[in-house]
Formats: sequence, structure tokens, C-alpha cells
Amino acid sequence: MIVDAHNHVMPEAIIRHLESREDLFGVRVDRAEGATRLAHREGFAYPLFEEFLTPERKIEALDRRGIDAAIISPSPTLFFYRVPPQAEAEFVRRLNDEIATFAAAAPERLRPMGTLPMQSPDAAVAEIERIVSDLHMRAVMIGCHIDGAALSESKFRPVLRRAAELGVLILTHPYYFGTKAGFEKYYLTNLAGNPLDTAIMAADLIFGGVMEELPDLKVALSHGGGFLPYQIGRLVHGWKVRREAQTIATSPKELFRRFYFDTITHDAGALAYLIDLVGPDHLLLGTDIPFDMADETALDTLDAVPGLSADARARIAGRNAWGLTGG
Repeated sequence: MIVDAHNHVMPEAIIRHLESREDLFGVRVDRAEGATRLAHREGFAYPLFEEFLTPERKIEALDRRGIDAAIISPSPTLFFYRVPPQAEAEFVRRLNDEIATFAAAAPERLRPMGTLPMQSPDAAVAEIERIVSDLHMRAVMIGCHIDGAALSESKFRPVLRRAAELGVLILTHPYYFGTKAGFEKYYLTNLAGNPLDTAIMAADLIFGGVMEELPDLKVALSHGGGFLPYQIGRLVHGWKVRREAQTIATSPKELFRRFYFDTITHDAGALAYLIDLVGPDHLLLGTDIPFDMADETALDTLDAVPGLSADARARIAGRNAWGLTGG
């Protein structure tokens, strides 16, 4: 079974809701020049792909790509962490309900991944409990930071602890609206900035004690873990020689291997290194569809990894993701 564990949606009902509350969310639908795009007040805009919007188009897209199923998650551009907490909690509840409805149109092909109103940890705990009990979700996607606040901060620990207790997989995802300072050229905000965000977040979860304190926490890192797999030796060395990094008793490399990783490296050699580093049980096939940085040929990339056993391929291609999210 081939399962895409990193596949985004934006249900039509959510688009209509955003249009009706442009004053709150700062989002409008731009239908100029024959193209339909979602534009944010920060200046960021992107196409409203058909497979974002309806389960019928999503299933057609999966069939076209030879993918059996997808764990569908909201677009990271729907992380409205600057919206007032009560309004965000209400929006997230609506969004999770719509994602569950989207997936219910083809439950054998689509499995829902929700999100959480992270700027209000109490509301986030309540929502994760609701979606597990009422919507039968076993996965959520959240940002690599919460409008600049690190996930390792103590105020977010109850959310992470509850996720661990409930066995909920957390897919962490970079997000941005517009460019980042110093990354304006060449699309580096995404090309380099997103992998950097993931690397910083994961290192902070390690040195901040989160991975040591919560051994049952299941965190997946987008885009092959960003830059961190290649630099894990540097973290280990720093832990040995720098007092500032001696915050944990366990080697950073051991804690690093607790993370899960999608396969979105766009390079078979890089993917082979990651599989060797953390083991095939911690890899999840992912595409990031339908965004422009998606790996449209994720299976080809996986099949180009030399020496991959049939069992390892089956785990990475679908068995790991389906098992982690309830199947």
C-alpha cells in the first residue's frame, strides 16, 4: 500500500469562511487574469489547486500519481497564530471538522490529520482530545514555531504531553507569509529557510529536554528533517564540549533518532543517508502536494535508493504512516 503522509488540503467550505472574515484572517481570493489564488495581507499568494478543494479531485490526483491513500493535512498557510486565541480556536475546530468530512468521502483512501490552536495551549489540549474522541484523528500538523515562540517553551509542554499520552503523531511544518530577512533572493525563504526552521526546531526540542522528558512523543519532521540529519554530528560534538549544550543526559544523536521523517529530500542519495541514519521504521513517504516544492515523483526517489530491501520499501512507502495514524 502506497500512502502519502504529507499531502495538503484546503476544503471549499474553509475558503468561503475565510472570504467572509477577511477582516480577521487577512485572506482574500484573487480571481484576476483567469487564475484563482489565495492572497494573504502579508503579500504572500499561491494558487488554489483543484485537489486542495474537494475529495473527488484529490482522489483523481492520487490515482494519476499511483498513490493508494493519503493522510491529508491542512495547508500550513492556515496556521493563523496571530489571530486572537478564541477566534483561532473556533476556526481550528471548524477546519478540523471540514478535514474530517473531506476524508470521510473516501475513508479507505483518505485519512484526516488535524491541527491545533497553539497560541492557546489550553484550547489546544481541549481540541486534541476532541478530535481523537469525536473525529477519530490520530495525527495533527503544527508549525515549527508558534509566531516566534519555540515549541520547547514550558507553556506548550501540556499540549505535547497530551499528544504523547493519546498516541497522536505530530507533523511539524515550516510556515511563512512573504520573505524572511536575508532570504529574499532566489526563493531562498523556502529553499533554505524552511529546512533551517525545521533544523532549529528539532535541535531545540532535543536540547530543551522535550524528547528526553516525553519518551512516547511522536514528532515527524517535514522535508527530510531539513538540514539537521547532515549536522547531527555537530550537535553531538557541541554537547560534549560546550557547557551551554550540556542540558540533557542522552546523546543528541540518540534523541534525534526518535523523530520520524518524511522522504521529501528530492535526492535519492540524501534519502539513502537518512534511511541509514535513522532506520526505515522512521521514514514516511511524503510529497508536499500540491505546492510548487512538492516531490511529484516520491516513489521514483525511493526506488532509486540503492540496496533498499522489499520490507524497508514497504514500510517507508506506506506501512509506517498507516500504522502510526491508526491503521
